[in-house]
Amino acid sequence: MSRVVLITGASSGFGYEFSKIFASKGYDLVLIARSEDRLISIKKKLEKKYSIKVYVLVQDLSLENSGKKVYDYTKDNGLAVDILINNAGFGDYGRFADSSLEKQLQMINLNDRVLTELTHLFLRNMIINKSGKILNVASIASFEAGPMMSVYYASKAYVLSFTESLACELKGTGVTVTALCPGPTETGFTKGAEMPDSRLADSFRFTKASDVARYGYKSLMKGEVIAIPGILNKMGVLAVKFLPRSFVRDIVYRFQQ
Repeated sequence: MSRVVLITGASSGFGYEFSKIFASKGYDLVLIARSEDRLISIKKKLEKKYSIKVYVLVQDLSLENSGKKVYDYTKDNGLAVDILINNAGFGDYGRFADSSLEKQLQMINLNDRVLTELTHLFLRNMIINKSGKILNVASIASFEAGPMMSVYYASKAYVLSFTESLACELKGTGVTVTALCPGPTETGFTKGAEMPDSRLADSFRFTKASDVARYGYKSLMKGEVIAIPGILNKMGVLAVKFLPRSFVRDIVYRFQQ
């Protein structure tokens, strides 16, 4: 029986890299994103190269009930999801008071609400089967406040806290959950968030999405709860634990500007 991995935000960045990794391991894929052309292109490429089955669903996950539509799609196609990769998400740069409220709420919907919804829907079957893995893409932003990207940082803090809590609840069930917390990475994130050019910020954005995905895959398969790729990211997260929160948020504010 084929093993099935469901990946959200699969058309680019971490999602695309995860798709390639799991395809190379012989998993069938369920890929979710908004870009139909891109999904179809990935489907053809991976099916040809790895002789697997790739299912694609074009869906804007920031919309209400989108998680249920994804779940129903797997049921309609007779697919039992063994691994869930909650990768879809986006950020937004700027002062909260000047931002689009609609965009902030869409961010919360995508980064947190649908992640929670999908986890709840697929987790129950995993527990029944006493087997399954879930990876939630958080961020090193999960560990601190983020002036100029306040809602994004807060949304990732939710992902980390939610994942850690589930990890405790799931002990002994055969199901594991992992929070992947990458730092600045070469993806389309900064463009989508409309962040301004910054030599300081760009100097830290050297990690490749493929490297983060490989690290996340290994951590997921080991059942690790928190996965922080890169020694500098690990050091940064450790430093935050010992520094005054007022100092950390001021540093982040200066960095973001």
